[in-house]
Formats: sequence, structure tokens, C-alpha cells
Amino acid sequence: MTQQTQSPKTGRGFAQIFADKMKASTLRRLRPWMQAGVFILFLVGLVGAGRIAFLPADLFFRLDPLAGLAGMLAARRVIPTLLVGGLIALALAVAAGRVWCGWLCPLGTVLDWTPAHKPKAKEADLHPRWRQIKYFLLGLILVAALLGNLSPIVLDPITLLYRTIATAIWPALVALISGLEQALIRLPVPGLLDAVVTVDNFLRSAILPMYQPVYGLSGLTVLLFVAVLALNTVRARFWCRYLCPLGALLGLVSKVSWLRRATNDRCIACGRCARACPTGTIDAARAFASDPSECLMCLECAPACAQEAQEFHGHLTPAAWQPYDPSRRQFLAAAGAAVAVVGLSAVTPPAERPQPFLLRPPGATDPDFLSQCVRCGVCVKVCPTSALQPSLTAAGWPGIWTPVLVPRIGYCDFSCNACGQACPTGAIPRLTLEEKRQTVIGHAYVDRNRCLPWASKRSCITCEEMCPRPEKAIQLEEVEVVRPDGETLTLKRPYVVQERCIGCGICENHCPLGGQAAIRVYTPTDLGVGQALQ
Repeated sequence: MTQQTQSPKTGRGFAQIFADKMKASTLRRLRPWMQAGVFILFLVGLVGAGRIAFLPADLFFRLDPLAGLAGMLAARRVIPTLLVGGLIALALAVAAGRVWCGWLCPLGTVLDWTPAHKPKAKEADLHPRWRQIKYFLLGLILVAALLGNLSPIVLDPITLLYRTIATAIWPALVALISGLEQALIRLPVPGLLDAVVTVDNFLRSAILPMYQPVYGLSGLTVLLFVAVLALNTVRARFWCRYLCPLGALLGLVSKVSWLRRATNDRCIACGRCARACPTGTIDAARAFASDPSECLMCLECAPACAQEAQEFHGHLTPAAWQPYDPSRRQFLAAAGAAVAVVGLSAVTPPAERPQPFLLRPPGATDPDFLSQCVRCGVCVKVCPTSALQPSLTAAGWPGIWTPVLVPRIGYCDFSCNACGQACPTGAIPRLTLEEKRQTVIGHAYVDRNRCLPWASKRSCITCEEMCPRPEKAIQLEEVEVVRPDGETLTLKRPYVVQERCIGCGICENHCPLGGQAAIRVYTPTDLGVGQALQ
């Protein structure tokens, strides 16, 4: 079976072909504006997460069919929002090919804005089989998800970009703005202080967080993102051509897409269209045809052709299978790699015995949480105190980039349930505020060898004062103690009523001791993880 490269339509005059060219050129000029608009929408959704009620924080994850499919496979249930959004994206691919990648994907837009390698006239492209890598990664993600492991989903382009901006770029920008404000208020300019305060109050109420966000793994996150951008210097859209698992999924669906690019008998084999193609899918060996599974419908080839030899019209037959398309052997290799990943993950220490300080968001319970979390970083972004941090090894490799609660960095705000409301997969339950206030995250314990009243006979009741529970999970006992100098004084020593403690971590966060706090929150044991207080 050979791919059809000539237009199936006959008797089309020059005027009609010229009109088609003009339509393609007009749409090409529209594409950068569409990309910019969608990218701005992505940023607004990210920055306004938890603030803008009408714009879901997980909007782009709902339109990510890979995250939706993997999430539902791993969770063994249908997630309506992900199902509907994923079907919309796949229907778009059936209608017009990989337009998601060329017109809507925010990471693809960033790659288009990044300086890219420009091919020379006779420069050989990378071997076509490099394109098989993305299909291997797609198979790895889906088979691992089927086995209940979602750790490879960190390579999904939407999660990759969202994580990078939310946990690295955005915090850095907030810090720069705060630093600029501090520098301005030191200038001896009349009225400048009031102006800076007014602007800061507006920004804090509109987009900026009240506290400086701080996240671990930000360096590693940025390095991974920079590597994706740097590959553009090897080949334009290197990520999209060879690595993107979401592009692989959409590419397979695009094999049966209706709208496709074709060449007609006016083609003189000048090669201009091939040099203009950002994904290198226009192949001189196939009469300058393009594979719909690799074509982004970016229309960059339209103005490059001076002969009106290109047409975009409907096809009802599937496109021909290419040598780099996934084979049975490649699927078996991906399945084997997925089995190895899942198997090795099961023999890590956290898989046998959870870490004592492995605290999850309210209501999230391992191992179900690991099989539902798509590592998107939305919950990390909406947490107002930076209590939720991306994990590297705390939960073992199965839990890489999943959120963990780190009380010494931030506490779970008693009046906040944003993480559950923003989670796209339901890995963090959508608890009401009252339900969340009753849900056990962990249990606090006083270290009497470090606590000031217990160890040093010095007054301190910070943990009791900060406890948000109305009935106070931290109580004080009055005792008389004799200090080393012989002075007798009355101290209030804190202790925890475990039946009341939900493990929010505010006591550990505000403990005045440097380094390790004298009161720490441990993984719950006697009440069970995530169990609600009765």
C-alpha cells in the first residue's frame, strides 16, 4: 500500500488552487495569535488557580487525553471531566489531525518561541526511527498506568509545563517583584512608599500570593524544562517530533484524520516546503507528502510553495503506516519496560513501610493516591502556605513529583480546602471545608528532649496558641520546676490529645526552635490514614 500524494480531485482550475493557497496562508497568519491567546489562557488559569472561580485550575488537564486515559486506567474508574475533555481533543484530531500540537498546546507554543535549528538545503535529517521514542514512551505510560503506576506521567507535556511554571518560574517572579518593591521603598523619593504599598496591595489581592512560595525540586524541574528547550537547537520541535507521548497518542488518532495535506501535479520538487516544515514530516522520498500523524497543521509550508502544489482537503481512508510507526515489537518492549518500572518500584523501602513523615494532602490515602495522582502540580500551586511540596524520594520512585505535606515549610490552613477542589483526577478528595477540618492528615508528638518547657525549663506555649482546633488538640499542664540556679517557677508544658489532632502541622511550622521542631507531625497510625474524626 502506497501513500496517495496527488490530489484525488480533478479538473480544479488555477483560480480554485490559488484560493485554497490564500485560505491556508490566512490561517497561517492567524495561528500565532491563536497560540498566544491560548497560552495567555493557560497562564491566567495557572496564576489565578484558586482565585478565579469561573476558570477551572485544571482546565488544560481536562483537555489532555493522555493524562485522562492514564489516570482512568490507573484509578480503574471513569473520571467524567477528564473523559469529556479527552474525547473533545481526540475528536479534534480525527477532524483535523494534530492541530492540538500545532495550535493549542502551550508547550508547543513555547517551543515555537524558542530559537530553533534551521535546516540547510542539503542537510540530512535525523533517522526517521528516532520518532519511535515517543511511541515507546506512550506505551510505557499506558502499560504502567494499567498496572497502577503513574510515575512515568511526569513526561506528559501539560504536566511538565505546569509544574515548571508553578513551582519554579512563578515563585522566582514573585521573589523578584518583592525584591524590587523592597529596593524602591528605600529610595528617598516623596510619595514613593505609599505608591509601592498601594501597588503591592492591589497585586496581592489580584494575582500575587500573600506569602513567598517556596518549593523543593525547583532546580531539577527547571533543568528538565531547559533540556526540552535546548533540544530545539538540534532540530526544531525536537520534543514534538521524537519525545512527546501526548503527541504520539494524537498522532496515532491522526492516521484517520479527515483534513490532510496533499500535493498535486504542479509540484516541481523544489524542497522549500520540506525546509519550512518544523517537524520534518514532508519527505522528498515520498513525493513531498506529509504524514498526518506527524503534521501539526501549522501551515508553514503554504507560503513556501510558489507553484500552488499543496492542497488541504478531506480524506476518508486511513493514512499509510510508516516504518517509524509503532510495531508489535516496540509495544512489547514498552510493556516490558513498564513491568520493570512497576516491579522495581514495588521493592523500594517506602513500598514496604511508609516513611514516618510522609504526609499526604487531606483525604489522600496511599496506595490509591499514587494510582490516581497525575503529578500535575495544581494542588502544589493552589496551596496558600507552600505546605504541599513535590516529592522526589520520600514516597519512593512510584511517588516521584507527587505532593507531600512538609509542615516545617508550611502548614495545612484550617480554613482552606483548595487542593481537593483543584485536583483534576480526584486523587485528593473534593472535601467540603467542614469535612476537611475533620480529616486526619497525621498526628503531632512533642519531643520532650527538645521542647523548651520540657528540656530547658523555659516558658513557651506557641504550639498550643497556634492549634486551630476549637477544643485544642494541644493542651497545657502546669508544673513547678526547679531551674539549675535554684529558682522555682511554674511552667506550662504542652502535650497532644491524639484523639483531637488532625495533623495540620501549624504547631510544627511555628515552633520557635531552629532546625528540627520540638513538635512534629507523623504519619497517622492508630486512626488510619485520612480517617475523619468522629
